[in-house]
Amino acid sequence: MASIPIPDDNYLQALARAIGERLLARGQCIATAESCTGGLIAKLLTDIAGSSGWFERGLVTYSNEAKHELLGVPAETLQRAGAVSAETVQEMVQGLLKAAPVQWAVAVSGIAGPGGGSADKPVGTVWIGWGGAEVAVSVSRFLFQGDRDAVRRFSAEAALRGLEVLLQGGQ
Repeated sequence: MASIPIPDDNYLQALARAIGERLLARGQCIATAESCTGGLIAKLLTDIAGSSGWFERGLVTYSNEAKHELLGVPAETLQRAGAVSAETVQEMVQGLLKAAPVQWAVAVSGIAGPGGGSADKPVGTVWIGWGGAEVAVSVSRFLFQGDRDAVRRFSAEAALRGLEVLLQGGQ
């Protein structure tokens, strides 16, 4: 079986640019909350010249404490469902939308590896959530293959592609 190519910088920048153009045309802003991607999504978005016109903030909430303190994810959710879960990512998006003066938010939490996986959450498991001020939060689970860098790049690509779809539909 052929492996899926890891998204390169040019492709990821093209996705980020398309999102930025759409946000700028609408006069809207976005914020990010990232765990396993460590700020990669925010980096890609802010690599675009003029991104200050539509990118408001990016939080790297790597620890459970950061997810709780900065995004309001209940400690009970983190203990019951874990940091890498639909519930946590949904609450990350909701918390970001409450905390930041933005119309759109994306959040990601996962296991980039090489360690840290389990039988029910193997390395490469990533949850991504998207939402808007007037759009319900949606979450998706992904299982990416490859090393740590590959998992992070695939996660960023999926987050950006999801934003692109959301922005196309959220007229």
